[in-house]
Amino acid sequence: MLIGRETERRVIERLVAGARVGTSGVLLITGEPGIGKSALMAEAVTLADGLRVLRARGTEAEREIPFGGLLQLLRPALGELAHIPAPQRDALAAALALSPGAAADRFAVGAATLSLICRYAESAPVAILVDDAQLLDRPSAEALLFAARRLLADPIVLLVAARAGEPHPLADADLPRLELTGIDLPAAQRIIGGLPVDLVAQLHRRVAGNPLALLELANDPEQLHRLPPGRPILVPALLADAFAVRASRLSPAARTALLVASVEDGELGVIARACDELGVDVAALAEAEQATLVVIGDGRVEFRHPLVRSAIYASAEPAQRRTVHQAVAAILGPHEADRRAWHLSETVLGESDEVAAALQLAGDHAAERGAHAVAATAFERAARLTEHAQERAARLVAAGQAAWFAGMPDRGDSLLGEALAFEPPAATTTWAHELRADIAVKCGSPARARDILLAAADETTDPEAAVGLLSDAVNACFRLGDAAGALQAADGIDRLLEATDRPGVRILGLLASGSAKILAGRPGTEQIREAIRLEPSAALDRDRRRQIWMTLAPLFLREAGTGRALLEQAMRERRDQVAVGTLPALLMHLARDEATTDRWADAAAAYDEGIRLSRETGQTTELAICLAGQAWLSAHRGRAEECRSLATEAIGICTERQIHIGRAWALFALGDLELGQGNPAGALASYEQLAEVLDSLGLLDPDLSPAPEMVEVYLRLGRTEDAVAVAREFAVLAEGKGQPWALGRSARARGLVEEDERFFEEALGWHQRTLDVFETARTRLAYGGWLRRARRRVDARAQLRLAVSDFDRLGAPGWADLAAAELKATGETARRREPSTADQLTPQERQIAMLLVDGESIRSAAARLFLSPKTVEYHLRKVYAKLGIHSRTELARQLGPGNP
Repeated sequence: MLIGRETERRVIERLVAGARVGTSGVLLITGEPGIGKSALMAEAVTLADGLRVLRARGTEAEREIPFGGLLQLLRPALGELAHIPAPQRDALAAALALSPGAAADRFAVGAATLSLICRYAESAPVAILVDDAQLLDRPSAEALLFAARRLLADPIVLLVAARAGEPHPLADADLPRLELTGIDLPAAQRIIGGLPVDLVAQLHRRVAGNPLALLELANDPEQLHRLPPGRPILVPALLADAFAVRASRLSPAARTALLVASVEDGELGVIARACDELGVDVAALAEAEQATLVVIGDGRVEFRHPLVRSAIYASAEPAQRRTVHQAVAAILGPHEADRRAWHLSETVLGESDEVAAALQLAGDHAAERGAHAVAATAFERAARLTEHAQERAARLVAAGQAAWFAGMPDRGDSLLGEALAFEPPAATTTWAHELRADIAVKCGSPARARDILLAAADETTDPEAAVGLLSDAVNACFRLGDAAGALQAADGIDRLLEATDRPGVRILGLLASGSAKILAGRPGTEQIREAIRLEPSAALDRDRRRQIWMTLAPLFLREAGTGRALLEQAMRERRDQVAVGTLPALLMHLARDEATTDRWADAAAAYDEGIRLSRETGQTTELAICLAGQAWLSAHRGRAEECRSLATEAIGICTERQIHIGRAWALFALGDLELGQGNPAGALASYEQLAEVLDSLGLLDPDLSPAPEMVEVYLRLGRTEDAVAVAREFAVLAEGKGQPWALGRSARARGLVEEDERFFEEALGWHQRTLDVFETARTRLAYGGWLRRARRRVDARAQLRLAVSDFDRLGAPGWADLAAAELKATGETARRREPSTADQLTPQERQIAMLLVDGESIRSAAARLFLSPKTVEYHLRKVYAKLGIHSRTELARQLGPGNP
């Protein structure tokens, strides 16, 4: 019977009750050692009577076993593995060493874990109980966290118990938590009845109601008199000392057997063979069981508490530990070579190339299974044992890469820096520089990434490697907003391309160089077109740099039909591969592209997913840019509070990290918000600040410039000379780029200042060559207003009706109101589109609905969005309710092609 935890018991009861009726519940239970977490988890098993139970417990001995905790947890559910999406099935099977497979994105295993437990819960509600989570191997903890964040409408309760104050993925996450504190005095008296009431009160006060500490002190109350009076007791140290003292009273054979058990995972057969290797009878463990240090049964040796294991290991002499690890290594067979390598690594004093090679192989195996955190530790430990400097450097780079892939950028960068200090060979050096730059550009330091890449390109003697480094430098410069740095990289690329005709290298170089030149206001569009022509768009190359640049191309060209299919193809491939870590950048580009069409709701959904995944994957740069892009879209949609909140967060990150492209987008958003609300003076402050930022950075790409908006503002404020000057300056930039989007905006601005109808007609002609409905409507509004002022009311109405219609269709109410007011001034009242119930859909609801409209099933939509089918069904019910429909046929009718 659980004593003193009635409140906590009720919390768990409610979560279990929710699971029984199809509502997911997640709870992280934390507290100091001995506070009763495991007892509460045991009670949860009783409360979950009738539910299917999945259980796992973290142990010190398995912290470096790839996905050891996950296999322990999912073993009863593996019969459902064949029924989850194939890419996820393959990733999970490889991770759990059930079948060979290629290394997957670290989030792929998390997505597969979610799918498997949700499939397992289709037959009956499921309780997932994970104890001592701080001791789980990191890959298992991350997979569990990925699933936990997405549980919503499945009959699943997930309870995780972890020691407070110890870093691990689950503790650092934003999960609901319950912190256990000590039990009250009446409960303490029930637990240790038989002692004098005053003594119980004194014990209770000294250990703050910690149940395990109470029991330990109750067994030896004299300990209380040996403790420093008046000082707080460190309960973990008290317990560890108590366990070590108890172990010290055992026979030497029992202590040795206990030490063997502390370095293994509890399998009695392995412990027995290791004891035999040491000349010790494993039966001596019976003493430890009698001393309540371990429990023996079902072929396993379980420690009473994790602190018992750590106390036994810590109190042993170092030579004893090495001897025991050597004995365990000696009895492990060839099929357990990785475990053997870990044990051998604990026996070495100094260096050993043989053990280092074995550890490297263990690291390779971990990486192949997607357990990058385990691989990082294996590679690093192998490097420490390596005699030769260059081989040590290569292993440190491998460790750095694995740490980065495991989501530990600081550790990865540190290891890579250490590797470079050994002055490794050119190929290893380039590899290290590329990785350090990748970490920097994604984690919010694009300036550092640029400097690393430009310097590395100067150092290397490999022309193809230099093209790759310089293309990455241009990518960093794009985020940094560094036109000069981009041009420097482009010049280097152009020189290198003169000496190569290899298509892959030329495609990469041409895309990067052309984009860099456009950023700086130089002609570069033909290079991008040449790159796209070199290979059919359907054969998208798998090289990460090529994919980055092929998705950027549409942003720089802003043309209908140029390279846009590549964005969608890349997105499909990444979702199919469950490559979650690569999605934030692709989502950012896709959203920005869709925001310049009539697919604003889809753009908002992509930005929303990009923001969520950027936060989850720690990609600060993509987070900032997605926030800024969403702010820009919210401005056009008239969502003032949302726009300002997003822009404020984006500007804060961008200013701190020098992500100037994101800062530019956010300032543009704030200006557009005020202009759309009819506040030209308010808009001007943001636009002028943006113009100053662009000028200081030398960014001359007209697509970043607010000049056409400033022309409108200046004219509304009566500053005609300023408007004329800005319009003429912008015309030079737009003509230099020669692209329809910029030329259309320029012609509109010139039409306003020159008051010449030809420019408005020219602008509409340019707009027809783009997909940007908003800019077309802006031009119709400006044109119609000019026609009205020229007393050509009939002609004005034709333009203004279309402007009102387009703005309404896009969901830009502020701009639609401005156009409607202009139309009313001609004597006609606008026919306004009734607000669509589709506008009420959240970004995630919209995403789900559109996948179903496109023909995806519930299960395939769930797989693409890394959700459970039940969660998709939950959101779909809300979509149906908001739209007032009851079938997918009606859904397609409302949201299919031609609908908002």
